[in-house]
Amino acid sequence: MAAPAIDVRNRRASYEYHLLDSYTCGLVLMGSEIKSIRAGGASISEAFCTFMGPDLVVRNMQINPYGTNIHYVHEPKRDRKLLLKHSELNKLRRKVKDAGITIVPVRLFLSDSGYAKLEIALAKGKKVHDKRESIKERDVQRDLDRGQ
Repeated sequence: MAAPAIDVRNRRASYEYHLLDSYTCGLVLMGSEIKSIRAGGASISEAFCTFMGPDLVVRNMQINPYGTNIHYVHEPKRDRKLLLKHSELNKLRRKVKDAGITIVPVRLFLSDSGYAKLEIALAKGKKVHDKRESIKERDVQRDLDRGQ
């Protein structure tokens, strides 16, 4: 029996930001964290990415403790290192220095080989009128899908 597909999305990211460029990267996780992700205990709605020294880390990503194990419990919102190529890290570091550009996690999923992957995107914050425009587009699309 195949394991259920894990696909955790940050739905607020496309509402709050213009997503410019996306990358897929690996995560450095503990054993209990990957078990919790497979059990559906992860959330990236409040998460963001930042550089800490030479490494890119994701902060505020919630991974709930797995089961009732009291000996090897991980901290739910600890910083987790992202695994990218050196050239990609340099490119991201240069782009983040631009005003208004940030890195947001968009999607957490399991690859075909069973590894947890995080899709991140370079993003620029939307203004209030842009958010209203997004709401209008979503409502129009919903009406078209209904067939009205």
